[in-house]
Amino acid sequence: MNPLQTRLVKLILSNPVTVASGTFGLEYSEFFDLNQLGAYVTKTVTRFPKQGNPPPRLYETACGLINSIGLQNPGVEIFCRDHLPELRKSLAIPIIVSFSGSTITEFEEILLLLEKEDGISGYEVNISCPNVENEGIAFGVDARVVFDLTNRLSKLTNRELIIKLSPNVSDIASIALAAQEAGADSLALINTLFGMAIDYRTGKSFIKKGIGGYSGMAIKPVALALTYKTAQAVKIPILAMGGIYSWQDALEFLYAGASAVAIGTAGFTDPLLIPKIISGLDNYLTENKITISELIGKVSF
Repeated sequence: MNPLQTRLVKLILSNPVTVASGTFGLEYSEFFDLNQLGAYVTKTVTRFPKQGNPPPRLYETACGLINSIGLQNPGVEIFCRDHLPELRKSLAIPIIVSFSGSTITEFEEILLLLEKEDGISGYEVNISCPNVENEGIAFGVDARVVFDLTNRLSKLTNRELIIKLSPNVSDIASIALAAQEAGADSLALINTLFGMAIDYRTGKSFIKKGIGGYSGMAIKPVALALTYKTAQAVKIPILAMGGIYSWQDALEFLYAGASAVAIGTAGFTDPLLIPKIISGLDNYLTENKITISELIGKVSF
């Protein structure tokens, strides 16, 4: 028996380690065999190409990274034509496509286009982007909107449907419950926190658009707490992320209630970090004669 094996709902993973959307590409194959991953999550794609935000749009802080990339991507049709075939050729693990839209109809259009393609095991639905039908308020902050969006998407696919939650809400549990009740198979959390950096010498923002998404080591306690809070509210699996830099960090998220974890910003500091985390988890479980399933949600007080 593989002690690392875990599952979402429709996906069985050989180990619980995946990658955070937008932080990882096939170029990492220069450092390790990407099929060591439990699954591969793509950068978020949108209905049409996006150039992203103007630079500067990355700033490294003392304990993390602020990014304002702006979902730069080639659009779903070019992704399917030019990028997906390369992923199918290179990977023998589940491929999870992350996507986002500005209206519910746009989300549906993207999903229907992706449904025509082979080699996709599931979807990560990024609901942290502005909803132009709701005065620009992000989809993920309104439980009713999350329910409506998830309900409509769940009727269009039999693949794993993962709703990615934002931490920038007053009650993540209510958002998670809405997604579950509407038919989500699993949840991904957390997306980045709001962050800003200013040069004290000039008063100028280090990010052109001012506020960006903050990720990295410093957000781990927040991500861990929101993972636990969400796990207490729902019965569906959780793919957790936020400040994971070691196998010990990953283990903590499993105890908090996650069934799998994603490595993001930490991978920029060490391109071999992911296989180190997988190996560390494997050694720990083997030495203690336990499995992933025996740990999930078993935090004690």
